[in-house]
Amino acid sequence: MGTEYAPARAMAPTKLAYFDDMWALRSTATVVSLVQQDGGRRAVVLHSTVFYPQGGGQPADTGVISSGGARFLVEDVRMKDGVVFHYGRFEDVGDGCNSEFSEGQSVNLEVDAERRNLNSRLHSAGHLLDICISNIGLSHVEPGKGHHFPDGPFVEYKGGIPPDQLQDKKNKLEKEANELISKGAKVLACILPYEEATQLCGGALPSYISKGSTPRIVKFGDHPGGPCGGTHVADISNINNIKVTNIRVKKGLIKVSYNVSP
Repeated sequence: MGTEYAPARAMAPTKLAYFDDMWALRSTATVVSLVQQDGGRRAVVLHSTVFYPQGGGQPADTGVISSGGARFLVEDVRMKDGVVFHYGRFEDVGDGCNSEFSEGQSVNLEVDAERRNLNSRLHSAGHLLDICISNIGLSHVEPGKGHHFPDGPFVEYKGGIPPDQLQDKKNKLEKEANELISKGAKVLACILPYEEATQLCGGALPSYISKGSTPRIVKFGDHPGGPCGGTHVADISNINNIKVTNIRVKKGLIKVSYNVSP
């Protein structure tokens, strides 16, 4: 994976259309630039996108950007300094030729629905476990990083659990999560002023959220919300089922490994 993102000229931040509707899988946008990096890696930059760029523990969307006879197969999406880069390749239209886009052209975006659905369910499952951790008597632990990729998703917490309680906590955590899934609850995502966001998150925001900012908050039903830029299910019930596969404690970190049903 290359690290050189910057094109020859500065570009305005990309509008993140999934912030407005994180369940939209199609949209239209205008081509801002076609970027070719050292090594030949190509990217399309648009004024707006429904494609999720990898980050926050969630993998990137894939899919297709098309217009007329040109189709760009999106294989990876990244964001740098607010600009979203859709990496991939133009589809061969025959005779070894590739039809391409031009700057200012209107294009159609289509996200791979199956991949987005799985990634959203895994991300939502991680947030639900954050809620359940407190519900099973571990409110003293502090949420850390989350890895919501299909290849071994997990969430981490700063704190500890006595070794003789690990199996019991594992069972209770899974039971609590699936009980909440069975009840269901709507998922809300919105960008709010700092003070409103603080109230929605139970009276406190993480220290990395600067005062005066307008964070995006994701809230599951009546439970306290949390800052998050990712995509999620529309209702907790859409997660279907969570399996807590392991809980281990090492060097002051609790690692909860989990998965969701197909």
